[in-house]
Amino acid sequence: MLIQVLGTGCVKCQKTAEAVAQAARELGVDVEIEKVASLEHIIAAGVMATPALIVDGRLRVAGRAPSLDEAKKILAAD
Repeated sequence: MLIQVLGTGCVKCQKTAEAVAQAARELGVDVEIEKVASLEHIIAAGVMATPALIVDGRLRVAGRAPSLDEAKKILAAD
C-alpha cells in the first residue's frame, strides 16, 4: 500500500506520517510512506490545504492531521 503524506514538513505533516506509520504497525499492514513536499506536486494532486493523506492514489484527508484511530480506519478500509 502506497501512502503519500503531502505537506512542507510542518509539525502536523510529521504527526500525520507518524500516525500512519504507527497505525500500519499496529494493524500489521505493509505500507510504503512517501513524503511529498513539492508545492507543484501538492497542487497537482488537487490539495489546497496540508497536511494531506493519499492512500493508493485516493485523497483521504486534507487540511488536518488524522488521529491514530482515524488512520487505522483509513488503512483498514483500503
